Amino acid sequence: MAKLYFNYSTMNAGKSTVLLQASYNYNERGMETYLLAASFDHRSGPGRIASRLGIAAEADTFSQDTDLYQKIEGRLAQGPVACVLLDEAHWLTEAQVWQLAEAVDALNVPIMTYGLRVDFRGKLFPGSATLLAIADELREVRTICHCGKKATMVIRTDDQGNVLTTGPQIQVGGNETYVSLCRKHWREAVS
Repeated sequence: MAKLYFNYSTMNAGKSTVLLQASYNYNERGMETYLLAASFDHRSGPGRIASRLGIAAEADTFSQDTDLYQKIEGRLAQGPVACVLLDEAHWLTEAQVWQLAEAVDALNVPIMTYGLRVDFRGKLFPGSATLLAIADELREVRTICHCGKKATMVIRTDDQGNVLTTGPQIQVGGNETYVSLCRKHWREAVS
């Protein structure tokens, strides 16, 4: 039975590493995977999912106006896919998450999504909120704060390291922009 999975965390927890490992495991057993990445995330090059550990894979891309059901249906028409793996799921729209659920239910293909739970202001992303509400399985990928406690929040910083508390919800960035913290240290940083 196919399911919709949401693997969530904060920044630098290894979500992309886990995605690439899952794809590798399928491929190693002779099963095809279909990887999807956000079209506007060019940190590793367009159409690429990469991990801080240095591993990467080519991926098809989606934007916020892509019909993901149609995209997955089109890929399945080309041949069997054992699993769809989608990175940066927090950037999905609510409608796109429902399209993924429809693909799981109607096309009987498992879909594993990976993304952030909350933004730098402590607010849920629309894609994450919808996945938390309707995914069949939720899996937390854990990372730690500088104090050693589990990090559940993230701050955004400017070029000088100052903590930002305003700005657009979606801004592509990595270690140069975001720091994962426990709730206590996040509250101290944004106060």
